[in-house]
Amino acid sequence: MIAGWRLPLRIARRDALRAKGRSILMLVMIALPVMGVTAADVLIQTQDVSSVESLDRRLGTEAAAKVSYGGERVGRQEQGLDPDSGASGGDVGSMPPPTLATVLAALGGERRGIEVGGSYLSVKTDKGSVEAGGTEVDLEDPLARGLFRLEDGRWPRNADEVVVNAALAQRGPGLGERIRFKIDKSLGGSGTEVERVVVGIAESASVKDWGQVAGPRGSVPLPVRPDASERYWLIGGGPVTWDDVLKLNALGALVVSRSVISDPSPAALAADRALTGESGIDDATVTVAILVVVMALIEVVLLAGPAFAVGARRQARPLALIAASGGTPQQARRVVLATGLVIGTAGAIGGVVLGIAGAAALNPILQRSNGSWFGPFEVPWPHLLGVALFGLISALVAAVVPAWIASRQDVVAVLAGRRGDRRPSARSPFIGVALVGAGIALAALGAGQRQTTSASFIALSAICCVLGMLFLVPVVVVGFARLGRRLPLALRFAVRDAARHRTRTTPAVAAVAATVMGVIAFGIGTSSDEARNEATYVPSLPMGSASVGADDGSGDPVAWGPYVDAVAAELPDARIDQVRGIPYVGPGGISTSIGFTGPDDTPLLSSFSSNLGSGVYVYDGDLPEFIAAIDGFDAAAAEKTLAAGGAVVFADDDRPVRAVDITVESYDQNGMTDEETTAGEKNVPAIAFDLRGRAPGTGIIPRAMAKRLGLGVTTVGLVVNGATISKAQQKDIDERLNSLSPSGFLYVERGYQTPPDIWLVQLVLGGLGAILMLGGTLTATFLALSDARPDLATLSAVGAAPRVRRGVAAAYALAVGGIGALLGVVIGFVPGIAVTYPLTSQGWQTCSAQSCFSSSDFQPDHYLAVPWLLIGGVVVLLPLLCAAIVWVFARSRLPLVARLS
Repeated sequence: MIAGWRLPLRIARRDALRAKGRSILMLVMIALPVMGVTAADVLIQTQDVSSVESLDRRLGTEAAAKVSYGGERVGRQEQGLDPDSGASGGDVGSMPPPTLATVLAALGGERRGIEVGGSYLSVKTDKGSVEAGGTEVDLEDPLARGLFRLEDGRWPRNADEVVVNAALAQRGPGLGERIRFKIDKSLGGSGTEVERVVVGIAESASVKDWGQVAGPRGSVPLPVRPDASERYWLIGGGPVTWDDVLKLNALGALVVSRSVISDPSPAALAADRALTGESGIDDATVTVAILVVVMALIEVVLLAGPAFAVGARRQARPLALIAASGGTPQQARRVVLATGLVIGTAGAIGGVVLGIAGAAALNPILQRSNGSWFGPFEVPWPHLLGVALFGLISALVAAVVPAWIASRQDVVAVLAGRRGDRRPSARSPFIGVALVGAGIALAALGAGQRQTTSASFIALSAICCVLGMLFLVPVVVVGFARLGRRLPLALRFAVRDAARHRTRTTPAVAAVAATVMGVIAFGIGTSSDEARNEATYVPSLPMGSASVGADDGSGDPVAWGPYVDAVAAELPDARIDQVRGIPYVGPGGISTSIGFTGPDDTPLLSSFSSNLGSGVYVYDGDLPEFIAAIDGFDAAAAEKTLAAGGAVVFADDDRPVRAVDITVESYDQNGMTDEETTAGEKNVPAIAFDLRGRAPGTGIIPRAMAKRLGLGVTTVGLVVNGATISKAQQKDIDERLNSLSPSGFLYVERGYQTPPDIWLVQLVLGGLGAILMLGGTLTATFLALSDARPDLATLSAVGAAPRVRRGVAAAYALAVGGIGALLGVVIGFVPGIAVTYPLTSQGWQTCSAQSCFSSSDFQPDHYLAVPWLLIGGVVVLLPLLCAAIVWVFARSRLPLVARLS
């Protein structure tokens, strides 16, 4: 077996070294996908922080375990390997919490421990205040080593000194300055502000973008209540075993043990499985993953196919000589397959090496733009072995068809110098149509399935469509060649040459089409999903308006004057109005719910959107401006009804409403009493407005009605109009409001905002599609030009101008890119439209004429948005760009090549 491959491998190696340009192109086509997948895998594994990798962040570099508890009374605990991944309490409240002494006694041996405390702080900044994390620990103690990393300055040595991280220093006091902070009463603190000196800039091992303050005992005033702060001990000494963990669990403590997580015992693994359950990958996910791998394999094979086809054509004469000397077709196939083996091995190894190097270069760049710390640089060698094997298999599969064609070539014709492909099989178009039909059927089936099963059908439909397209590409190319009779010389030559050499044209066109299909399908899916998100978005205010809230849920009255001043300081020209309403939670923690029902005793409104502390507003002579500005709201009719003592209600439909029933339910949310009180009025005169999807609350009542119902009326928030608020101004105002209360915030209505990750996905998608399309088209074009050198030289010999060769080269790129893009768009609509059904369908119930219980009842059950701009760019701009690149870099003159007669 090995002896039979020795000669083909030697021939393949020599041919690769002799035809360096073609070999480099083949290597690039194999190595690029391998490099991309390798880099992505390494970066993902580096970014993902496992339980073992997180130990130094949670325990520092020296501690053996972290022991924590919660509450003033504790009970026996049950935990898995990592209590953050799974833990449950037993007899909660039956025992006092453990102390450091009891923990050390239970562990035994020569050990010591230190206490670490943490809480939320309100830190004064240049504009106001921001929320930050506070940590109280002796940072110079060896057991605390690794919790923070000193970047500048020194560690604090007494209770008057602290360190802060860079994120906080950018907004507030920096190195050498004095910092003021407090723990608000709402967070269990005293509310007393303290002042410390910043002696160092230190980064937390756990948090990157959120402000941090750390110092020794007494520097951070932690809350007295155990439930209002995080307190734990870092334990030194030898390994803390699973038996030790069980002892501490019996004392009511949870344990993060370095030894248990890094090297778990069988008993620990069994307990972890019993508590957290078996986690596995469902069959649907495995199926989709397999289909995605198959699709990627097809794409890589199609990209590399033209290079192997041209390589086999260049080897045609040596193979014909082998056959004329008595060689068998099997030996001819082995020579071509050996090329795939040699190129595939080199491309796979080179791609993995370049991918690791690329990941190492990108890692610090991505870390700077990420809000959390990555793990250590990790190279997952088992994964990369599979990726390299994937590249090798891709090269071998790409060489299969050229090898088969080479073994069946006409020896006499090849030795005579005649070229051209055999006529395509008459069955190919029928097979292609059948496969595309099967793909459409599978897509339709997937569109009607649940989300858990639809992905498998749609992914399989995409594969069927691509395979069917492979059989149809030769027919389409020949069709374009026949339509090219009236085209200019360059285009006519290009399409006819493409049709004559279908062996290299078909995979190139199919590779472009497969790439475009993926881009279009994904583009339709994301565009449709965004269309649904935008359509179902419920604005809280008119566009450009803003609201200020400060409801902390306690029911304590809010002094709104300082909030008005804080907003006016940043927006001096804005109109700031106080909105009166019935608060969700009133004095004493009494929670109030107010409902409006129609004559048929059904709710009029299913849901609303509001950032104010109320859903029912009170009319006291003036309508809130933000409500009066809503499209479809008749302010004059509303004021007339309210002035007459009636109510204004918001509804999901336009059914006529002349009277409503009002129900008021109240209860003590602090649990001081279990009693619920119910009050209300029947048959209250009312007017209803159909504000489906735009309701700012459930309704408006006059002050006199609120008094009759025993409802307390107060200012529930501020509404800001008449000013354009930038995001920087919003951040500054938020800091001012946060200095007044941790619950103070500013909301600006900007309409639906596409999440940044969607833009990133679309950008990456478009960039990847463009790279693959450009790579496939340019590779196929330059290979075709190399293969067509005798014809182009003959054109020059009969008087063709040098620019004709440039024109032919550009026309070939335009033909391959244009035909592939058109096919890809048509085929891409099949999985693209299908995926919108499971992606955007809501499963909403139908809204009856009598009642609506979901705001989505009046929304369509399916959304379809076609990204025409993306399609135009793919079909028109990218092929033209390919043609322009080829026109610039193609050679105008070639030496005359003698043709054999």
